[in-house]
Amino acid sequence: MSLIKVKSRGTDNVSGRRNIIINGAMQISQRIGTTATAITGGNYGLDRWGMYYDGNSYTTQQVVDAPAGFYNSMKFTVTGTTTPNYSFFGQRIEGLNVNHIGLGTANCQSFTVSFYVKSSVAGVYSISMTNGAGDLAYPVQYTINSANTWERKSMTIAPITSGTWVKDNTNGLYLRMNLGSPSGRTAAANGWRSGNFDGADGSTGAVTWATTSGATFYMTGCQIEVGTSASDFEHRSHGEELSLCQRYFYRFTGHGILFYADYYSNDTMISKESLPVEMRVNPTVTTRGTGGSGGTAFSYTNLAATPTLNASGKTGVAVYRGVSSAARTYIHIYNTSADYSVDANAEL
Repeated sequence: MSLIKVKSRGTDNVSGRRNIIINGAMQISQRIGTTATAITGGNYGLDRWGMYYDGNSYTTQQVVDAPAGFYNSMKFTVTGTTTPNYSFFGQRIEGLNVNHIGLGTANCQSFTVSFYVKSSVAGVYSISMTNGAGDLAYPVQYTINSANTWERKSMTIAPITSGTWVKDNTNGLYLRMNLGSPSGRTAAANGWRSGNFDGADGSTGAVTWATTSGATFYMTGCQIEVGTSASDFEHRSHGEELSLCQRYFYRFTGHGILFYADYYSNDTMISKESLPVEMRVNPTVTTRGTGGSGGTAFSYTNLAATPTLNASGKTGVAVYRGVSSAARTYIHIYNTSADYSVDANAEL
């Protein structure tokens, strides 16, 4: 396996915590594991990576095909060949995590995007960096020189001293990777443009990829850092990367998900369950798959209603259950299928 590098290790980036991207090595996949899954409508496959496409279709998957120094990558496979109306994936980044760049201020710094990529279709592809409002974009092209070969790419984004850039826990910067958006959704490369663009003009490889049945695209080692050159990828431990991802999504899983509850009022039990980290905002809490519930004295009696799941704050969720007595009880959400879970979602 050959490896093509676009830039050597940078000399103007400081040591320490550099990488703004979360799950850049594609090691966390709470939602889909390693199963090839069709993801649409801005939803998530691997943690922190959202997918958008319309008019064509593809699957995403965590795999172990990766360049030297990495174990996982994110793989896309084309499953439909219609020319897309748009097709891209990317990561929204909290304003809190990019304030040091100085976006929109006189002190704004350049920053560099780098990643490893492999595709069965060689040619010109592109990325774009946009603000949260979606009215400023910096498109950049890159070339996959050889099909089915891992190559490292890097591109530097120039400072911007104007525009609206949020500084809080909402979308402060958005990396979008073009997988086939046509010319109507592109703009000239290598400059800040007014408009919400998926990529740059002339992204012929991406369009061809999206219309080639069975075509594959892999990415890993994605990094955004302050400076004008790419340094070596900053590896974080699995535990640390998982905690960063859990700020945005956490899944209660297991063959039996057991919540102990105390009498609240009006024949209602309430259980407040802790989340492993403080989430970005109060999460949306939902169930997934097929499950059931148990109750008082570890039996299935004296239960009045299906459990209601709510967010009780950034650090926990609440499970409510109607009962017919004030005795101490429990709420047992159990598996009747292998894919059952309770999900807390605080994505951007």
